[in-house]
Amino acid sequence: MNQPSIIVIGSSNTDMVIKSEHLPVPGETILGGTFFMNAGGKGANQAVAAARLGGNVSFIAKVGNDIFGRQAIRLFKKENIDTSSILKDRGLPSGVALITVDDRAENCIVVASGANAALSPHNLKKFKEKIESAFIVLMQLETPVETIAYAASLAAAKNIQVVLNPAPACALPDALLRQVSIITPNEKEAEMLTGIQVNDISSAEQAAQALYKKGINTVIITRGAKGALLLHENKFFVIESPKAEAIDTTAAGDVFNGALVVAIAEGKEMAAAVRFACKAASLSVTRLGAQASAPYKHEIAASV
Repeated sequence: MNQPSIIVIGSSNTDMVIKSEHLPVPGETILGGTFFMNAGGKGANQAVAAARLGGNVSFIAKVGNDIFGRQAIRLFKKENIDTSSILKDRGLPSGVALITVDDRAENCIVVASGANAALSPHNLKKFKEKIESAFIVLMQLETPVETIAYAASLAAAKNIQVVLNPAPACALPDALLRQVSIITPNEKEAEMLTGIQVNDISSAEQAAQALYKKGINTVIITRGAKGALLLHENKFFVIESPKAEAIDTTAAGDVFNGALVVAIAEGKEMAAAVRFACKAASLSVTRLGAQASAPYKHEIAASV
C-alpha cells in the first residue's frame, strides 16, 4: 500500500447489546427487545473505521486465546487491517462489553477488559520499529495509561503525530499530554481533563484553551449531533455535523477518530479533516452496532 501508515493501539472487545425502551436505574430489571452480539472495543472500532475509509491500518492490541479473540482477528483481516501486531494472552480472556441502548439512541456500557488490561509497555517494545515508522498513531484509554504513554513517547521522539481519544474519561499526567499532537475529548471528557464544565461553545473554547496550554497543538472537542469545536494552532473553528436520525450512538466517537486520522493521512487541512470525521460519525449513528456501523468512503461521498 502506498498510503501513509496509520497505527491504532488499543482495545478489542466483543459487544453484547440489548435494545430497551429506557436505560435501567439501579435495582431495576427491564424486559428488553432485540439482543445482538458485535465486534467492538474502542481501539478495534477506530481501526475498522479507518480501514473502511481507505486507511492503511495496523492494529496493536491484545486478545485472549479464546473464541472471541480468534473471531476478532478473522474480522480484522476481512477489513484489510494488518493483524501481525495483535498478541494473544494465554491467561486472560478477550474483553467483553455489556451495552444497553434505549429508544433515544442513548447507551450505557460496562466493560470487562480482560486481555486489554495486560497490553504492557514491554509488549510494545516488540513493535518499536513499526511505531517509529508510522505516519500517525491513534490511541484511546481502554488499555493501561503507562502503555499509552510509552507509545506516545516513542512516536513523539520521531515527530510522528499522536492522536489521543481520551475515552473512557480519566485523569491523565501532563507528561503524557505533552507528547500528544491532537486530542479528541467529548464534552464530558474535556471537563474531566480540565475541570471546566462544557455545555456550549464558549465553555468548550475555555476547555480547549486549557488543553492547548498543556502543550497540545490541536484540540478537538466533539459535541455529538452539534458537531465539534476545533482549536488548531491557537485558532478556533466551529464545525457543524450533518443532520442525522440517530438510532444508536454507540461507536460514533470511534468512527469520528478513525475518519479523522484517515483524512489527516490524506493531507487534508485540519478543519476539513474534522468536517470529514463529522460526516462519518453522523452516518454511523443511523445504524446499529459498533464496528458494523462504520461507513465506507463511497457512502460519505454519496452523502455530501
